[in-house]
Amino acid sequence: MPLPSLQDIIAAIATPPGKGAVGIVRVSGEGSIELVAGLWKGKNPLELKLNSFTYGKILGADGEVLDEALLLVFRAPHSYTGQDSAELHTHGSPAVLRKVLQALVEAGARPAGPGEFTLRAYISGRMDLAQAEAVLSLVESESDAARRQALRGLSAGLSNKIQALSEGLFDLLAHIQAWLDYPEEGVEPAEIRGRLEPILGEVRRLLATAPAGRIAQRGARIALVGAPNAGKSSLLNALLGYDRAIVTPIPGTTRDYLEAPLEIAGVPVTAVDTAGVRPTEDPVEKSGVERALQIAREADLILYLADSSQPQLPPPALPWERSLKVATKADLPAVWDTQGFLPVSSATGAGLEELRRAIHDRLLRDAPEGEVWITNERQAEALARAEAYLCEALEAPEDLAGLSIEGALEALASILGKNVSDEVIERVFRNFCVGK
Repeated sequence: MPLPSLQDIIAAIATPPGKGAVGIVRVSGEGSIELVAGLWKGKNPLELKLNSFTYGKILGADGEVLDEALLLVFRAPHSYTGQDSAELHTHGSPAVLRKVLQALVEAGARPAGPGEFTLRAYISGRMDLAQAEAVLSLVESESDAARRQALRGLSAGLSNKIQALSEGLFDLLAHIQAWLDYPEEGVEPAEIRGRLEPILGEVRRLLATAPAGRIAQRGARIALVGAPNAGKSSLLNALLGYDRAIVTPIPGTTRDYLEAPLEIAGVPVTAVDTAGVRPTEDPVEKSGVERALQIAREADLILYLADSSQPQLPPPALPWERSLKVATKADLPAVWDTQGFLPVSSATGAGLEELRRAIHDRLLRDAPEGEVWITNERQAEALARAEAYLCEALEAPEDLAGLSIEGALEALASILGKNVSDEVIERVFRNFCVGK
């Protein structure tokens, strides 16, 4: 699918649907300021200084006043898109915004497609593809962790890392090429390995942050699993800070699962309270047990709850590498050795903060705080390709290692949007909202 023309003047409503105090209509493209000037009553936009604003009225094609507005003018190349651009800040009525957009289209603009303003910023060199993806991540961020990572990406944190890795590989490739041209100079295999291994290690460290990046952006699912009356519903309520699940002293109250969203240390989480797991012949309870185990197998993290005040049933078969063991009802005397379990009391709140920290650390354990994380599948796939090529280069003879290094360089360059197909670019920007 061909990319849209950059020669058109595009316009779009940039604020979300619905009523609001302020609404924004964006215009960009060569001649966009002149187009707005033809619909403006007030100080001539063409006389405004670089990146300045004025107050006036926006008119329809028939001269009708559509609204009073604040007009912001941005001159190329000092604008978001790199082109002449303007923004009309009107009242946030959907009717006003629709009429303003209609007037701009009737004057010669065309409606912008999804992400077309950011697409123009990418094509004009204002940002690379990784930064453009960070814009989308920032718009969609629903947690503080996602917001922080998106801002790091937007400020070229990831781009700078990829550029540094690429420069190291370019230097090594030039060294190998020089040896191919002048064999008498020689090149030690140990030297190639010594320079490749740190780069491969950095690629692997960056790739290891992808699960945490996905969780920061999309959230994690945590399954609360344990025997009946282990305190799963009570713990869910305690983590939420309000009563979401029914709690009774009768074992087996929860027959189906129950979900609730919360945020733990800046990470969006969906906690899933499941039916108590125990051997049973009751067909309804058995179905609940099977569903609980299935939810556990699919969860990002499992909280296995065991009542420290009661004798224990044998634990179910769970993926323990993705589990935290929690000893509940820690306000009561323990009747078994709880070593290796986190003691928590939903009744008193004891241990809840320690549990929150443990959940946070387990979900994000491969992603150091303050570092750039990989937050989307396209970037992770490109890094995985680079890793595979670098492993090939380590095993290849010196005269063939350069081919694998070139493959790694191509994979890294695709993260920044260099030499990628129109199909890849279209796939990135189709997820954007109109107006961004």
